[in-house]
Amino acid sequence: MASAEKTAVQASGTSQNGGNNVVSLGPRDILQGRLEIQGDLKIAGNVEGDLKASGDVTVDSTANIQAAIEGSNVNVRGQVTGNVTAKKRLTLGGSGRLNGDVRVSRLTVEDGATLNGNVTMSADKG
Repeated sequence: MASAEKTAVQASGTSQNGGNNVVSLGPRDILQGRLEIQGDLKIAGNVEGDLKASGDVTVDSTANIQAAIEGSNVNVRGQVTGNVTAKKRLTLGGSGRLNGDVRVSRLTVEDGATLNGNVTMSADKG
């Protein structure tokens, strides 16, 4: 069975981080491996591996991720299996499912979200 792989393409434009790059993976995109970017990352597709962003990481409700995630603010509305490190805040939206340990400064869990794992909180390093 063949699976399509797509390399993330950096798009120019402004973001919440003052003009940094934003990498977006669409709902039909598949990434296998390690992705490390300077900027924000938005994911709506499937990822296996490791994700690291200097900016914010947004996991859409259509995303299915089996990866370690690291970012400034991490917003999860999809399915994530793996450890998450949020330098500032981790937000689990109502449709979010996170199975893994988290290291955060601040944590928000909306009604309907699930978190299965250990939580370690430390001072904001942002």
